[in-house]
Amino acid sequence: MKNYELMAIFKPNLDAEEVEKVIGKISSVITDFGGSVVSIDKTGRKKLAYDIQNFRDGFFATIILSLPADKVAEFKRQLRLSDSILRTMFIETSVKASV
Repeated sequence: MKNYELMAIFKPNLDAEEVEKVIGKISSVITDFGGSVVSIDKTGRKKLAYDIQNFRDGFFATIILSLPADKVAEFKRQLRLSDSILRTMFIETSVKASV
């Protein structure tokens, strides 16, 4: 399994409980695909640099996760299907070399 970092921006019209539900759903999808959630960092509501779908701000969350490489495409598809998410950035994190 590889390690990944997911940063998601949720719609600002969601309240805190709804954001928690969406993050919980993302976590359950990760575990269903045989992965694991390492950490979840909820940054909170922030102003966006430019409008996305006519929203000026959004709720930011960063999830560090491990996922099998063959499940990444399906996981990204599941993220795109969610109506609560404005934008995502999904990157592979590498292990830093020790000197």
